[in-house]
Amino acid sequence: MNHSDDARMDEILDVTTQIGHIMLENGAEIFRVEESMERISHHFGIDDSHFFVLSNGILTSGGMNYSNMDFIPFKGTQLEKVVAANDLSRGIVEGRYTLAQARHQIERIKSMPPKSNLVQVLATAIGSSSFCAIFGGDLLDCAASAIAGMILWTFILWAGTRHMTKISNNIIGSLIAATCCLIFQQLGFGHHLANMIIGATIPLFPGVSFTNGIRDIANEDYLSGMTRMLDALMVFFCLSLGACLIFIVHNLITGS
Repeated sequence: MNHSDDARMDEILDVTTQIGHIMLENGAEIFRVEESMERISHHFGIDDSHFFVLSNGILTSGGMNYSNMDFIPFKGTQLEKVVAANDLSRGIVEGRYTLAQARHQIERIKSMPPKSNLVQVLATAIGSSSFCAIFGGDLLDCAASAIAGMILWTFILWAGTRHMTKISNNIIGSLIAATCCLIFQQLGFGHHLANMIIGATIPLFPGVSFTNGIRDIANEDYLSGMTRMLDALMVFFCLSLGACLIFIVHNLITGS
């Protein structure tokens, strides 16, 4: 293999790794990331490539010279990026993109903006009220849960993501939501406190991590699956702790 072939292989594996990076960073399952990367490398005739994907990293090797290790912290779910990266991988295999065009598409996907703060807050209100209704809340409960959810997500957007760790973020966020629901109930704006709190804290639940953890374990990716499951269980614990703290404080103040 001459120098030009080595350079081309490096470029192919670099593009492949970047696509996998985008997918894993935004909440894709381990098997989906590996499948997409293998599909691209095999399309270009690289049969000796190896991809080891973990919940927060990708190890890539191929040929005689190429090796790369990417640390990929989970920044949050942005499924439109996962869909776009998956479509790009399929487009490459179908011959619709050259390597240069694929790099351009990768940069476009990376620059895709998240939903605006207003859209996120409004979506949180809808989600909170809907889950409150699912668990048996009445109309006032749903309205209170929606308002508490909006207050919670406003805190997450403007304070939680900038100045706090994930653990403190979840504990304080849950405490804020539970406090709002408790105040609403005391004022008569809502009747079923448990349903209100469940609805208000639902936006913090790690549904994607928990589900992907189960799917990774089912696909025999035990290490990544257990890592994601443990992360999800830690979030559940923090949310429970935050809600419990306000009840402890309320009991100390009122004795009820």
